[in-house]
Amino acid sequence: MKYDYLIVGAGLYGAVFAQKKTEAGKKCLVIDRRGHIAGNIYSRKIEGIDVHMYGPHIFHTDKENVWEYVNRFAKFNHFIYSPVANYKGELYNLPFNMNTFTKMWPDVKTPQQAQERIRAQVEAAGIQEPKNLEEQAISLVGTDIYEKLVKGYTEKQWGRACTQLPAFIIKRLPVRWTFDNNYFNHPHQGIPVDGYTEMIQRTLEGVEVRLGTDYLNQKDELRKQAETVIYTGAIDEYFDYCCGELQYRSLRFETEVLDMPNFQGTAGMNYTDQDHPYTRIIEHKHFLFGAGNPDQTVITKEYPAEWSRGEEPYYPVNDERNAAVYETYRELAERERNLRFGGRLGTYRYMDMDQVISQALEDAEE
Repeated sequence: MKYDYLIVGAGLYGAVFAQKKTEAGKKCLVIDRRGHIAGNIYSRKIEGIDVHMYGPHIFHTDKENVWEYVNRFAKFNHFIYSPVANYKGELYNLPFNMNTFTKMWPDVKTPQQAQERIRAQVEAAGIQEPKNLEEQAISLVGTDIYEKLVKGYTEKQWGRACTQLPAFIIKRLPVRWTFDNNYFNHPHQGIPVDGYTEMIQRTLEGVEVRLGTDYLNQKDELRKQAETVIYTGAIDEYFDYCCGELQYRSLRFETEVLDMPNFQGTAGMNYTDQDHPYTRIIEHKHFLFGAGNPDQTVITKEYPAEWSRGEEPYYPVNDERNAAVYETYRELAERERNLRFGGRLGTYRYMDMDQVISQALEDAEE
């Protein structure tokens, strides 16, 4: 059978692209080397609780077309992500806001006082133009918050000293001068009440899907079955690492079922000191209100790790070396006929879910 599109990867990008092309009358085949759809947003029920198997995913967007699109395939609750930072037993609200500042400095009561305290610490540090992540973080939130709530967490996450990391990484960190614990500013936020896997299942209705199928092991045979290939895997792996490996950080998860109704009282608890080897604990039942067994809960400890072949790549290491390596692969990709790379691995950049969907919608429209 001949297909218009062979889409490699049944994750968010692949599912959206396949849905739009199928809706337009094209014949699509979606394959995935894993045994499940939904990629890294895959979730499954454990003790009646929808567990995010590859780390927590909170949907948020300010793109109206994306919000309208996902609501075709899922009903969302009104979950607002408000994580808590744990520094050696001291608890602080995230993102950094007036609740954080008044806890960190009990004599600080107003936004003006908080700004003045941070300004004094930045001046004392003598930072003019931040040259690395440490200096960038101190210039944003001062030395006290950096030492307690940024340094340890970030060095665990990236496996490198903050002085060795580029400044731009920390620019995603929200800082607010209000008593607002909402981590995201976007007007549309929530979790699919039936889970992400069910959302992707509905997105892929009417599309042929083959799981447990590795494109790279069957490239010659599969390539003949479609006019165009959409590849959402790692771009360097596709070219057999001929220009070198792109670097990533990976994650390891330890999930436990606990015989208690409530473990930590929040969906996300970040451990910002170096004493804890994990960066955070996720308690999944708090994503969906009143879900699952009332006498049990499911938690996942998240351990950052160096990436190596065979491990799941999560976060691209966007430094000068990797940017140069990716550019060589991008040039190779442009020479390929009837082949397009998409998604976070195909384009080697970190993207939130709404950005992935937006990219897939635009690419399908083209």
